[in-house]
Amino acid sequence: MATARLAVDIGGTFTDLALEHDGQRRTVKVLTTPAAPEQGVLNGVTAILAEAGQAAADVAIVIHGTTLATNALIERKGARTALITTEGFRDVLALGNESRYDQYDLNIVLPEPLVPRAWRLTVPERLDNEGHVLLPLDEASVRALVPVLRREAIESVAVGFLHAFVNPAHERRVRDILAAELPEIGVSLSSEVSPEMREWERFSTTAANAYVQPLMASYLTRLQSELRAMGMAAPVFMMLSGGGLTTIETACRFPIRLVESGPAGGAIFSAHVARECGLSRVLSFDMGGTTAKICLIDDGAPQMSRSFEVARIGRFRKGSGLPLRIPVIEMVEIGAGGGSLAHLDALGRIAVGPESAGADPGPACYGRGGTRPTVTDANLGLGRYDPAHFAGGSMVLHPAEAAGALLVHIGAPLGLPAEMAALGVVEMVDENMANAARVHAIESGKTYEGRTLIAFGGGGPVHACRVAEKIGIARVLVPSGAGVGSAIGFLRAPVGYEVVRSLYQRFARFDVAAVNALLDDMAHEADSVVAQGSFGAPTRRARIAFMRYVGQGHEIAVTLPEHRLAPGDVAAIRAAYDAEYTRFYDRPVPGSDVEIMSYAVTVTTLRDEAAPAPAMPVSHQGAIAASRLVRDTASGEEAAWNVYDRAALLPGARFIGPAIVAEDETSTLIPPGWSGEIDRRGYIALQREVA
Repeated sequence: MATARLAVDIGGTFTDLALEHDGQRRTVKVLTTPAAPEQGVLNGVTAILAEAGQAAADVAIVIHGTTLATNALIERKGARTALITTEGFRDVLALGNESRYDQYDLNIVLPEPLVPRAWRLTVPERLDNEGHVLLPLDEASVRALVPVLRREAIESVAVGFLHAFVNPAHERRVRDILAAELPEIGVSLSSEVSPEMREWERFSTTAANAYVQPLMASYLTRLQSELRAMGMAAPVFMMLSGGGLTTIETACRFPIRLVESGPAGGAIFSAHVARECGLSRVLSFDMGGTTAKICLIDDGAPQMSRSFEVARIGRFRKGSGLPLRIPVIEMVEIGAGGGSLAHLDALGRIAVGPESAGADPGPACYGRGGTRPTVTDANLGLGRYDPAHFAGGSMVLHPAEAAGALLVHIGAPLGLPAEMAALGVVEMVDENMANAARVHAIESGKTYEGRTLIAFGGGGPVHACRVAEKIGIARVLVPSGAGVGSAIGFLRAPVGYEVVRSLYQRFARFDVAAVNALLDDMAHEADSVVAQGSFGAPTRRARIAFMRYVGQGHEIAVTLPEHRLAPGDVAAIRAAYDAEYTRFYDRPVPGSDVEIMSYAVTVTTLRDEAAPAPAMPVSHQGAIAASRLVRDTASGEEAAWNVYDRAALLPGARFIGPAIVAEDETSTLIPPGWSGEIDRRGYIALQREVA
């Protein structure tokens, strides 16, 4: 009987895999193959099965996350997409909400819509805000667009009509007409992709879904076929941006929900570790080969959001990207990974990212043709990596090529030797990540005092202590399997799905029957999706209303009772809103009515709680495996650092910085002023000495 569980996370540089079987876990990192991502997956699957002594038929479930959808949006490498919309609303994608992310920039550059104006097409039709037909759909006009779509070689179509979130009839009829005339073209409806009010966000999300749908559907179909060909009959589930799992069929229909699937796995991993260790306030720090992700986790759960921006033009600037209305774990993602390229800006300052060397050609030290310096080259130049044992010895690094790239592009123009150029690059990338963390905390109305930083990803444990110093965190935790943390997080994720719909209500005339009917229908949709992958497992349901005082511009989420609503519940829901508003803004607004804009129903399988940790052995000094000259970025001084083999460290082992704890997928740096021990779960717990 197949019992093994396999997780696969495709990143920009590495593809990470984790396999759990009979209480044992194996992990593997292989280079991503950008031209054919499924090939990297197959390479990793072959390697991890061989290492574990398992056959493809022994795998019971495959859980997958990928950045392919995100990369297609950022790099503008999606399908040739058209938008069909209501006559008179052709330019909604370009106009947006007329806000400016930099109020005083006279030369401001706004993100270009995914659909160029020539492919934004209109047809006569009109619904009112309650879904009543004011102007019937002109079906002849829809059919007249077919030759245009053929002539322009359109590969995917987004349909977004005014008020379609209330009544989807016109959008569905357009899909039927196009299916009969152009069966080879996929159609995304705004009433299914993002059935909420606000045309710009709804149209943008639908256009993005259509833009990546052919690419993702083709990739997922190929991957599933290749896995079947190697004898793996296990079902494949996809990690959603909101932290749940769904079937490949649902992912092919709504690939836009996968844009943050890899980072979401990392947040789930951190949340699981936080619950294991009884940590109520955590900062998740996931640094991979291409990006770094930062997420606040409180009471064992990551922050959630209903909106997200992709492909931002302005770094850390809200409003400078393409808006997406999808359920997503809220985090900050910046181009600060191991493969991020270092360069000098127009003022001669060292800058890092967001451009990445990726897996091909990769950093200069990979010896695969890369000539520009990266963060990995800088870390190697500082002595942080053993060139003969990088990635568990599967790759040999080339220090001379790293030093040459640093000297040519950074050192020589600044009059610095290669090692000082490396120090400048690492210090700059650490400051970039710390600054992103500061901004995230401020925007969330939270602080880092008393938090623990959980570090993972190939680069997270390397940079964690320095980033923690910069933002005022004194405790760092590096879980086992940290190098492939997102993949392990996939194995901890529940099967889940969220449905969001709009139904305008005011408490003064709240229609309980209409709201109950809507919530029941939403729950049925979510239940049907989850049932495809839950295999009868028990589920839990959460219901949320997004509301605001009349006249305000932004909503607050309020949890609704689990039972069907009764008239007597209205006062309690209103009181809950006032209390939540007071938590945000100090006091409520007496005498003002409240309007409910939309509702969300989430259904998820129940998560497995962490098992109690075994008793802690008596503490002892860890055995030193070697020593290496390392340059400290805080002092700039070079000294011999002790190197420990993590696999040989038992719970209770203690060590004092400066030191390195090396393992196959990553290395943990313990700078001067820090000490650490292996806790009862085998995690590395680091503590900063406070003067």
